[in-house]
Amino acid sequence: MRAGIPVVNLDRIFNSPQAYRCWIGGDNYGMGLNAGHYIGEQLKDKKDAKVVELAGIDNLELTQQRTKGFDDALKNYPNIRKVARQSADFTVESGQAKMSQLLQAQSKFDALWNHDDDQGVGALRAIDQAGRDDFLMVGGAGAKSAMDAIKAGNSVLKATVLYPPTMAASAIDLARALGQGKGIGGLAEFEIPSSLTLYSAVVTKDNVDQYLPTGFI
Repeated sequence: MRAGIPVVNLDRIFNSPQAYRCWIGGDNYGMGLNAGHYIGEQLKDKKDAKVVELAGIDNLELTQQRTKGFDDALKNYPNIRKVARQSADFTVESGQAKMSQLLQAQSKFDALWNHDDDQGVGALRAIDQAGRDDFLMVGGAGAKSAMDAIKAGNSVLKATVLYPPTMAASAIDLARALGQGKGIGGLAEFEIPSSLTLYSAVVTKDNVDQYLPTGFI
């Protein structure tokens, strides 16, 4: 930036705003919020509904934001209560281990919000091993494996909330626009914005074909 080269900051925000011209990234709070609203709408007519949460790494702000969004959404559904929460490490192995603990501790619940589709692979293994299919699961991030499972409709995984996998491609488009001195089509401003927070869409069986080409491997 000091040399006059505009920097596009992707995902994690640099400590100093002087280090970048534009930031683009996902909405962690929005992920939790939209996951909570989706689950809430599925369970709104169920009396004394119970949900559990398989979070990421607790000392990361993004994990805290995803949990806060989820909790805020559930406040709109007084019939739903979160009865358990486990933090994993965004890995398949930790997802399987922590999900096994949740299943052993909770003999019955109605929905699971899993923060990350990678650890969700392990979570699904634990669920299959336990022979449980009495709840719905919502994932997070937008893995192709999760979208494939949603489309197949043969597991508890019914939706995933995007941390848009397309953001790197959009960052390249922003860098190109900056290099050419252009703004963003559809906006009246001559310059690109200083920040772009991407929307956390909910991918279900109804719209999975639209998002499937964007799923990360």
